[in-house]
Amino acid sequence: MNLIEKHHQRRVGIWLLLCCLVLFSLVMLGGATRLTGSGLSMVEWEPVTGIIPPTSEETWMREFNAYRQSPEYQKVNRGMSLDEFKVIYWFEFGHRLLARSLGLVFALPLAWFWWRGWIPHRLRWPLLGLLGLGALQGWMGWYMVQSGLIDIPRVSPYRLAAHLSLALIIFSFMFRLALGLLMPAEHRPHPMRRWTVTLLVMTGLTVFVGAFVAGLRAGFVYNDFPFMAGRLIPEGILGLEPLWRNFFENTATVQFMHRVLALSTLAVVIAAWIRQRAHSLDRGARLAFHVLFAMVTLQVALGIATLMLYVPVLLGTLHQGTAVLVLGAVIAADYRVSHAPAAGAHSGRLAPA
Repeated sequence: MNLIEKHHQRRVGIWLLLCCLVLFSLVMLGGATRLTGSGLSMVEWEPVTGIIPPTSEETWMREFNAYRQSPEYQKVNRGMSLDEFKVIYWFEFGHRLLARSLGLVFALPLAWFWWRGWIPHRLRWPLLGLLGLGALQGWMGWYMVQSGLIDIPRVSPYRLAAHLSLALIIFSFMFRLALGLLMPAEHRPHPMRRWTVTLLVMTGLTVFVGAFVAGLRAGFVYNDFPFMAGRLIPEGILGLEPLWRNFFENTATVQFMHRVLALSTLAVVIAAWIRQRAHSLDRGARLAFHVLFAMVTLQVALGIATLMLYVPVLLGTLHQGTAVLVLGAVIAADYRVSHAPAAGAHSGRLAPA
């Protein structure tokens, strides 16, 4: 690969990192939207005209009257004023607008880079796949909101988990592609890879169960730690029939699972951080493990504080956003321990990522 191609691929990698940053912001705003009870304030999905907010008293009243027909207003927010409605409306509107902006930030540069011939052939199908997943994510967001507009004024925890999980899948693929473009390297087996793969699985499971904690509002019960209502294992943990429903619909079971997975992940991270010191890793790989250790420790502390303070909006939002940072740190550590700097990297000869 010549220096011009290297320069082009670096630009593509920076663009993907920018998309990751926008998606991280979107996840944070989504958390704030959920925690402020704003997610059901817009009862219609208008992919094109929905980018224009209400601009007059008449249009505001039209939106407010539509919301007053929804189950959330009828059963939760009856008597809400127009000014109060505007607050929750702006949260949801901002979330949808940022989601549309991410679509443009991804699609328009992709078309430009493709036209200029800067997209490596090996990345064309993966990037088109990410574009398709992004479109699916937009539909998934509305599919989730719909579940709270029918009878019960709360979105389905299954759909919320699918929505958040898909966002993190998109983030993971984009971030991994960016690493390969910005730090080209040759694949190499390394004993520490077993640790990072294990942590990828554990992090994914912890975040997935955390989505059900959010969907069930399970963070508002059992607000002591390390016990749950004074017990290590709460009562009624397997109280639903059939048995499988407990793992997705029982607030006690879901919160217990999230706690166990989070603390287990922290334990494995500590063990991996200690273990990597006995291996000959390069400076970047060691730094990746230090960052991972710090991120997971911070995330566990945020989780405990969020729980014990009854889920304040700021802490809950930070907890959701830090989950993305933890995932990114695991992916970075996995990449650094499984890839060696490419031969000839300083002379302009780069191996495929």
